[in-house]
Amino acid sequence: MNHSGLASRWRSWAHYLLSILRIVAAFLFTQVGTAKLLAFPAAIMPGGGKPPLASLLGMAGVLETFGGLLLLVGLFTRPVAFVLSGEMAVAYFKGHAPHGFWPVLNQGAPAVFFCFFFLYLSATGPGPWSVDALRHRVAGMSRG
Repeated sequence: MNHSGLASRWRSWAHYLLSILRIVAAFLFTQVGTAKLLAFPAAIMPGGGKPPLASLLGMAGVLETFGGLLLLVGLFTRPVAFVLSGEMAVAYFKGHAPHGFWPVLNQGAPAVFFCFFFLYLSATGPGPWSVDALRHRVAGMSRG
């Protein structure tokens, strides 16, 4: 078996795997938002309720739900990912870091992961399986 050929084929999938990673992460992230905003698929707020929209948690729910949906389809990926990276940094430092240094102990590991993944996505873009890529291809065809 030609190992360099296998490695080359695997590397050729990198952009597609970026799209898959974006889709899976956005699907998981959107659920965090809908759990806050709509109590779906389950209520996660203290007391099982929903936060007021004008509150910090309400705004986080809006960003997570709608930003997550935009990332899921890959629309406006770079600016949305940049905003969500900042939101996750705020979430970590306001909601988790005050409870201790270690993210695994203060329950902030997901916020740290999403923060840095979204920052990475804001630099790399969405990958080929996205509305952004489709818009870019259509714009390129119309120019000629």
